[in-house]
Amino acid sequence: LDRIQIVKGWLDKNGKTHEKVYDVAWSGDRKPGKNGKLPAVGNTVDVKNADWSNTIGAADLSTVWTDPDFDAKQKAFYYGRVLEIPTPRWTTYDAKRFGVKIPEGAPTSTQERAYTSPIWYTPKG
Repeated sequence: LDRIQIVKGWLDKNGKTHEKVYDVAWSGDRKPGKNGKLPAVGNTVDVKNADWSNTIGAADLSTVWTDPDFDAKQKAFYYGRVLEIPTPRWTTYDAKRFGVKIPEGAPTSTQERAYTSPIWYTPKG
């Protein structure tokens, strides 16, 4: 696994939608940069052989998280998103299987994601 993220969505006073993604747990000793973004986990995809090695990431991740921007008066929703380490994209498998070249500019790897059901917060009153 690469990381766990919490996605928060809400409406402001003017009815405009907002969304913010929080990286809450991740593999390795990576630290968020000055821009607040977490560096990539890396990529072990062997494009020529349509394979990858499971030498990066974590077997499991867990954490307890509290919304640092929580507003008890604001409706919001939250859901979890888990990112796996990069693996070969289907076009990479096809290129290997059929002995064809991958089109220039086509992605050769992908990061699968899993999503939780949303949690809806509604203020009392």
